[in-house]
Amino acid sequence: MPISPSPNPVLLVHGITDTGKVFTKMANQLRLAGFSTHDLDLIPNNGDEPLEVLAKQVQEYCQRSFSHQQKFDIVAFSMGGIVSRYYLQRLGGLDLVERFITISSPHQGTILAYASNKPGCVQMRPNSAFLRDLNSDIDQLKKLDFTSIWTPYDLMILPPRSSKMPFGREIIIPAFTHPWMLTDNRCIQAIINVLKQTRID
Repeated sequence: MPISPSPNPVLLVHGITDTGKVFTKMANQLRLAGFSTHDLDLIPNNGDEPLEVLAKQVQEYCQRSFSHQQKFDIVAFSMGGIVSRYYLQRLGGLDLVERFITISSPHQGTILAYASNKPGCVQMRPNSAFLRDLNSDIDQLKKLDFTSIWTPYDLMILPPRSSKMPFGREIIIPAFTHPWMLTDNRCIQAIINVLKQTRID
């Protein structure tokens, strides 16, 4: 299936305790590169609600913002990558999205999630029922142009290799902290490069 080389709109999905403003630098650079960007504020952003609730907000935002004929790409950070996966794998997003990029997302969970008993945090624990379910048919994501970006120095996603995926493109950016991934020029440039690529299966 060919993927158009022309820039799709890019939806930016933030992580826990963040808002869409966390993407300010990245969004500016993407716009300079010719992309239109969109972001939303997931509410609540602190794990008080299950991740399915946040994924439904992503679905509703996409329904409001993009026509059924409009393909778009998703760039998601940390928890936002897991929320976006639920949207893609369970709420029909696979039919609308062409490129999916996760940045330091706990695909296999993070032991730091044991620090909280909030529903959304419990779901991001290693081997949680939520992640087992999503990973049971993870091959669905092979329909997309998928990229995982992560840093081996991550102190939020523990172990950092939890951000790896068994397929797709993998990019390692040696940023020294979890939040720096969003402002690291190497990471932003890597995202721009991926979004500009044309893939033919």
